[in-house]
Amino acid sequence: QLQLVESGGGLVQPGGSLRLSCAASGFTLDYLAIGWYRQAPGKEREEVSCISSNGANLKYAEFVKGRFTIGRDNAKNTVYLQMNSLEPEDTAIYYCAADPRPPQALCVTPDYWGQGTQVTVSS
Repeated sequence: QLQLVESGGGLVQPGGSLRLSCAASGFTLDYLAIGWYRQAPGKEREEVSCISSNGANLKYAEFVKGRFTIGRDNAKNTVYLQMNSLEPEDTAIYYCAADPRPPQALCVTPDYWGQGTQVTVSS
């Protein structure tokens, strides 16, 4: 079965950058839209970004536009989230999730989730 593993989280200062990776095993990502979601303590999980299986369509939450970039390398079975200009409000556990969708479609209700990686933005 498909398994997703996030990596790249850590502690950074405000204004810093991190690059998160989502590596898949057990199934190719070629046919899956991949989304990044985050959950901060005491808050509901929220969608950060999504990329269609063919990489043609991208979606970003308003609060990360201009700061975060999602990309994928299907040959490596990996999806990335480049996070720049990080703010304390970005502190959360970040999850990647896979959604079986048509090639150009974006995330709706992902079926598979990774274990998450912690991102902490603090001075």
